[in-house]
Amino acid sequence: MSSDPWSRPTTDDLKRVLESIGDSEDHHDRAVERLDLSVPAEIVTSRGNIIACMTREISRLGIGLLHKGSVTPGVVLVKLASDSREFHYRVQLEWCHPCEGGMFISGGTFLEKVDPNE
Repeated sequence: MSSDPWSRPTTDDLKRVLESIGDSEDHHDRAVERLDLSVPAEIVTSRGNIIACMTREISRLGIGLLHKGSVTPGVVLVKLASDSREFHYRVQLEWCHPCEGGMFISGGTFLEKVDPNE
């Protein structure tokens, strides 16, 4: 990984950290099933900062993310893209915790889908 703490991590960097985190052995009483999902994404903060990230998991109600640098909990825009479509969601980021290699994991609740053309 780059020594610059704000440089964009490579997809390989993100995947390596995701693999090292692994699944939690703690029991979580979840209201809905979560699915593992590792795709590149972006977080746009309320100040307009763009943070490259990788999704960790997703459910009907929320999303887990992995990124470089801490993100203050609050409302953010999360952008996901496939080869043919873009998806933008306003997310209430609930928490953000450090993990290895200067990376952070965070999680939030979906608030609304946003039209990417707006």
